[in-house]
Amino acid sequence: MNRLLLPFVAGALVAGQANAFVINDIRLDGLQRISAGTVFNALPVAIGDDVDNPELADAVRALFKTGYFQDIQMGRDGNVLVVTVVERPSISEIKIEGNKAIKTEDLKKGLKQAGLADGEIFQQATLEAIRMELERQYVAQGRYGASIKANVEPQPRNRVAITIDIKEGKVSTIQHVNIVGNKVFNSEELLELFELKPSGWLSFYSNDDKYSREKLSGDLERLRSWYLDRGYINFNINSTQVSITPDKESVYITVNVDEGQKYSVKNVKLAGDLVVPEEQVKALLLVKDGQTFSRKRITTTEDLITRRLGSEGYAFANVTGIPQTNEEDHTVDITFFVEPGRRTYVRRINFQGNTKTEDEVLRREMRQMEGAAASTYKIEQSKVRLNRLGYFKEVTSETTPVPGTSDQVDVNYTVEEQPSGAITASIGFSQGDGLILGGSISQSNFLGTGNRVSLSANTSKYRKLYSFGFTDPFYTVDGVSRGYNVYYSETDYDETDVTNYNVDTMGADMTFGYPISETSSLNFGVGIESSTIKEGNDPAWIVSHFLKDEGDKFTNFKGTIGWSESTLNHGLLPTKGYSQGVSMEVALPGSDLHFYKLHYRGQYFFPLASDYSVRFHTRLGYGGAYGSTSKLPFYENFYGGGFGSIRGYKDNTLGPRALQSDGDYDPIGGNVMVEGGVELLFPLPFVKDQRSMRTVLFLDAGNVFDTDCSTAKDSNGKDQVKMCSKPDVGDLRYSAGVGLTWITPLGPLTFSLAKALNNKDDDETQVFQFSLGAPF
Repeated sequence: MNRLLLPFVAGALVAGQANAFVINDIRLDGLQRISAGTVFNALPVAIGDDVDNPELADAVRALFKTGYFQDIQMGRDGNVLVVTVVERPSISEIKIEGNKAIKTEDLKKGLKQAGLADGEIFQQATLEAIRMELERQYVAQGRYGASIKANVEPQPRNRVAITIDIKEGKVSTIQHVNIVGNKVFNSEELLELFELKPSGWLSFYSNDDKYSREKLSGDLERLRSWYLDRGYINFNINSTQVSITPDKESVYITVNVDEGQKYSVKNVKLAGDLVVPEEQVKALLLVKDGQTFSRKRITTTEDLITRRLGSEGYAFANVTGIPQTNEEDHTVDITFFVEPGRRTYVRRINFQGNTKTEDEVLRREMRQMEGAAASTYKIEQSKVRLNRLGYFKEVTSETTPVPGTSDQVDVNYTVEEQPSGAITASIGFSQGDGLILGGSISQSNFLGTGNRVSLSANTSKYRKLYSFGFTDPFYTVDGVSRGYNVYYSETDYDETDVTNYNVDTMGADMTFGYPISETSSLNFGVGIESSTIKEGNDPAWIVSHFLKDEGDKFTNFKGTIGWSESTLNHGLLPTKGYSQGVSMEVALPGSDLHFYKLHYRGQYFFPLASDYSVRFHTRLGYGGAYGSTSKLPFYENFYGGGFGSIRGYKDNTLGPRALQSDGDYDPIGGNVMVEGGVELLFPLPFVKDQRSMRTVLFLDAGNVFDTDCSTAKDSNGKDQVKMCSKPDVGDLRYSAGVGLTWITPLGPLTFSLAKALNNKDDDETQVFQFSLGAPF
């Protein structure tokens, strides 16, 4: 029954019995799921009321407004008011069929928000509105042939089952995009700005030929910005036509433009309250007299001045560049009006999302202090320092005004934690080594304190390695760090032929780091190391000679000094900035051997387009001896190959090889290391969250050399060392491939597929390599 006619029908039924009466009781008929209390709460009349026809009509309207009933009738039985209702059916089930472009979960979520869900009251008008909205969404995706049909099937106990049948159809493809009215720039140049393009042979991958209203709006805005940045201040898009073929599969787009005249800048002025020296503000003006007008320069200048004022505590400063055109000579006068607002101060700094990391660890990275003037530079710098910790996937900051004040703000940092440690474990058996057990744990944010702790233990029949390390990055409140390391390794190859020399080492060291700026620090360390050298069953000739000349037990006191700098935007997977470090390790006077080693490591990230960056990296090393020691001890040599070096070659196999007594040559390393490379960082397709993952295309180059190659021969005339030379570009090894790093709960997991490009006969190559615990 029509909802608008029901009150009048009910009034006519009542009028047949009496015009007015006093209600002694109210009887409800027809209720199934709706409670009597719900009806009485909505009913505007009660027992004892004297009612007439208009009041009963109002009562019917009030019950209809609840939306629970599709029919309402009122009658009188003596002085008893009889309310007879027919409830709307409830929804027992909603089925959605045929959808692919929009997920079923998203559709059901939207239906629920509109009031259509299992157990809810069914209303036909709501279902029709939902059907039309779904069609609109598909049209917005370019699916003009989409159709939505909703079937309602009655079920027992006044329920209905709804089936929404969706025929999405094909996305209409763009056949042609035409720009009309352009004279200064040709259409081919302008169409390069568009994300929407006619169908091409790569469209199946890029989907740039699928029409979308939102994409077209973005393209038109890019077109407008193109002209406004090149002096055409009066540029206008007169109209846009989108035509669809009768089969609704092809789209033709026509954009009509009016370029207008080209304008140049005549005068640039400042106005308003500058609050900082005018010379400093003028130095930020990118817009100069005589330049071609550019909206981009104006907005960039606005941002620069706003940031400058923000660094002085004017967090809500407003800078507006106002152009005034001169039609006679096609010039523009630009006035930058500065409204600094009130100087603001930080009331509180709050942290959210750090479920594991202590607040103190975050707060000590803050450069913005509570109670001080709010500086946009210091707030941003604090955010950058949090990102560099490497504990978080993402760090965001928000400045919110304090209610009831005009000069106070709260700064809220929201972090999303990620794994900041690595766990490795191994178990196996081999005829040579017997049972192999091993494991290591490293945590750069131990128990949320920000301290770095590492513990490892590996043991087999012939090898034992134990180590422990601890570093407190804030040993003092000024950021001085202190670290300890203790390690012990023991090898025993008396009964097996595994290597040409064995080293048993025990040592400990202490390190300190002193920050000298926001991005750099000095590092110092001292330690003691005791080493015992043993020959294998088939020792290398140079090992035997060294042990004969120097002995086989050495105690060395080591000192280190270094400098490091980092402007990287993230601690684990950076995409912008650079880092570099140089260090020197020296066996101090009083040691059994006298040698030194120099290291340099650097990397630079250069952002390209969105989500793409280029990384350049290098690693250099040089070692030598002084005093009575003739050359760098062979067991301190540099090695090359593998992760962190030249991928595609086996770990530690590049460079000089030493002749063993059995006639084989094994890697012995060298005192010079030269490594470098370039990587293209790109997002992995079909993966939404790229923050814990990195894919790269890489080219690696490098090798290990020796500046004092031995030319001695053994008794058979064979060189004691081969593949040994002073640094030479012609002896560099190259490789290329693809790599992946994934930050897992067990630590960074890295893979690479690499091809050695110029390997020699004795080189040992390895196409697939992986590592758990350190990103490459």
